[in-house]
Amino acid sequence: MRWAIIIPFVTSSGNIMQIRSLGRSDLKIPSICLGTMTFGEQTPEADAHAQLDLALERGINFVDTAELYAVPPKAETYGRTEEIVGRWLVRQPRDRIILASKVVGPGRQMPWIRGGSLDFSRENIRSALENSLRRLQTDYVDLYQLHWPARNQAMFGEWQFDPQKERDCLPIRAQLETLAELVQEGKIRAIGVSNEHPWGVMQFVRLAEEYSLPRIASIQNAYHLLNRTYEVGLAEVCHREQVGLLAYSPLAFGHLTGKYLDNPRAPGRVTNYKGFGQRYEKPGVAPALEAYIRTARAHGLTPTQLALAFVHSRWCVASVIVGASSLAQLKENLEACETTLDSEVRTEIDRLYLLHGSPAP
Repeated sequence: MRWAIIIPFVTSSGNIMQIRSLGRSDLKIPSICLGTMTFGEQTPEADAHAQLDLALERGINFVDTAELYAVPPKAETYGRTEEIVGRWLVRQPRDRIILASKVVGPGRQMPWIRGGSLDFSRENIRSALENSLRRLQTDYVDLYQLHWPARNQAMFGEWQFDPQKERDCLPIRAQLETLAELVQEGKIRAIGVSNEHPWGVMQFVRLAEEYSLPRIASIQNAYHLLNRTYEVGLAEVCHREQVGLLAYSPLAFGHLTGKYLDNPRAPGRVTNYKGFGQRYEKPGVAPALEAYIRTARAHGLTPTQLALAFVHSRWCVASVIVGASSLAQLKENLEACETTLDSEVRTEIDRLYLLHGSPAP
């Protein structure tokens, strides 16, 4: 089995795509990753394949998906995104693509996935991976991630830890032991976590070292102008332990484009799907959003440029996951990532952060 060979690419604007090591793994990834969660829901297959083609042309050979997708999750679209990616992937030289996927975790009610049995048991992780490989039409994934922790933890808009919500869960060591088997079998190159907190990252690292198990290479967490909680504890942990951040939702579900301020009924996930993205309904979001958008426009930038350039330029980000519901939107987002923020803009961003904090954790 041949692993991916990465070479530098030149973007359409003549810039060289940055290639970075992911944690301590052998993976070399570009500084931008293509997210696929809209494929099969908002984004039809032809447009999805066009997005994948464009990304590859721009030097973005890193694709992130999940068994859960398309989003919002429902029985009718479960696994559809991986199937769409798989029909594109089979036409590519496999060793040119860095492919990431994820296994659904417990704590959420989704009876259409493995009959609702979603703990990270050996049987469930194996079943999830085998089905993902079948849908993706490949015999391995480069990065396999636990979509969220098995234990009780504040996430997806929850803003504080509640010990009253404790639940039984499989120990982290047992989860690592199953992933170790799959790595040894050549079905996974590297492993990662997602929606994690500092305690979890340290446990995964400690147990891997103590028991000679695979070390997590990455953490995929939300990170954007309205949610910089990663910087408080995780940034130090991941820097010292060499765990790379894959920053998702850099546009905060489209809020940071300014479209919902200009038109509260603008088409998008927030308006199309009732109850989706409730973390952005918190009272501090609107004033912070207005301030960032006002700053962007005052400096001759679009709100999208400000938001994406900020995340793409941060020292703590290994790769920013950029998704889009259409090819035109993806083109705009990729160009925005190439924007350079001058010192005056960066200073103003820091001032607004000290004023508004992270209103949408």
